[in-house]
Amino acid sequence: MNVRNKFWDYVNLHSGEEDKRKVLEMVTANISFKGSNLWILACAILIASVGLNVNSAAVIIGAMLISPLMGPIVGAGFALGTYNSQLLKKSLKNLLIATVVSLFVSAFYFYLSPFKEVQSELLARTSPTIYDVLIAFFGGLVGVIAITRVEKGNPIPGVAIATALMPPLCTAGYGLATFNLSFFLGAFYLYTINCFFICIATFLVIKYLDYPASEAVNPQNEKRIRFSITVLIFVMIIPSFYLAYNLFQEKKFTSTVEDFINTEFSSRGYTVVYKKLNYSSKTVDIAFLNKKLSKEDMEMYNRLLRERGLSDATLVFRQDNADLKSEILSELGKQNVSISEKDLTINKLQHELDRYRVNEPGLVNEMGILFPSLKGIAIGKVEKYVASDSTKVEVVVLYDSSHDLDSKDKLRLKEWLQERLHVEGVVLVDDSVIR
Repeated sequence: MNVRNKFWDYVNLHSGEEDKRKVLEMVTANISFKGSNLWILACAILIASVGLNVNSAAVIIGAMLISPLMGPIVGAGFALGTYNSQLLKKSLKNLLIATVVSLFVSAFYFYLSPFKEVQSELLARTSPTIYDVLIAFFGGLVGVIAITRVEKGNPIPGVAIATALMPPLCTAGYGLATFNLSFFLGAFYLYTINCFFICIATFLVIKYLDYPASEAVNPQNEKRIRFSITVLIFVMIIPSFYLAYNLFQEKKFTSTVEDFINTEFSSRGYTVVYKKLNYSSKTVDIAFLNKKLSKEDMEMYNRLLRERGLSDATLVFRQDNADLKSEILSELGKQNVSISEKDLTINKLQHELDRYRVNEPGLVNEMGILFPSLKGIAIGKVEKYVASDSTKVEVVVLYDSSHDLDSKDKLRLKEWLQERLHVEGVVLVDDSVIR
């Protein structure tokens, strides 16, 4: 029994609790957005917008620390927990004012800003998941527990940073300024999730601490409130589960493709100069600096990728594409990497050389073993003009032999080369005849 009491002392939230009337007075005082509070909110929104614009996490964190947005959200949770309809109306009214002011200020800033590129900090606030729900809920728990203590401690700044009310609201403003509906809806949904689950966490703690009801509530109304909260929880959570699943699948797709490229190309010395993963279309655009693949090679690599578990993914090898240069420069520009005109010229010349080169390192040795009379061998590809508007690529073998090859040897060598190189046209030329 003594052990049980000691354990209860450790987890009892009533220990160190502030007077309930003082807590309620403090919460009520922090709800209103008038005068200084409104100016602080507008400045915090501008700071957060600048942070998102320049992709600075430190600036965004600073804006979250000075934002007064938590006040009306916690007030709404207190109002629900104490069945205080007047406090609830006041909290929701001020939260609406704060939200509208924030959207207007952030949208106005992004509309005037000359830099409208989508940064990673902006993108991170457009696809809320179940993890955001958990952060908002447990962050809200920490916040309301700290508020109800005699010694407030220092959790409140951490809660402001963790629950991140400002960045999604600014991102929604960015969506309005750039007329990007998907950005606005995704960011505003994240903001709504944060507000709602901070409010619910506050409601649960207030009920647990047994704050007295401010007005008489009949059991039927109390039941209706709980039912409404339960329905809203499901409405908020279900889409976030779907988005979390999509996020998991996208990360799995990216990880598998990156591992495949590293294993099949980078580790084998192929210099990848362009790489673009598109999860929505399940395509991977890729280009090499000095490697050109045949149609059979492309099919083989796509088959290998499907064997990795990406049955609906497709590798698109960018070769001899007029738009490749600009796309490479654009992609490298996003990654703050530079590539010179000389590198692109070398790449183009390398592709031209690959058209006429037989890239089979062991071929000459095999020919020497199968045909010992051959002393010198030169091999390459040529374009044979069949008609004025068409060409045919043939493999030409210039050889020198210790004795003349008879027709059987020549036919056997020709057939072997056709099978070995997977080509139809092979031309044998005796070097001694040319000389």
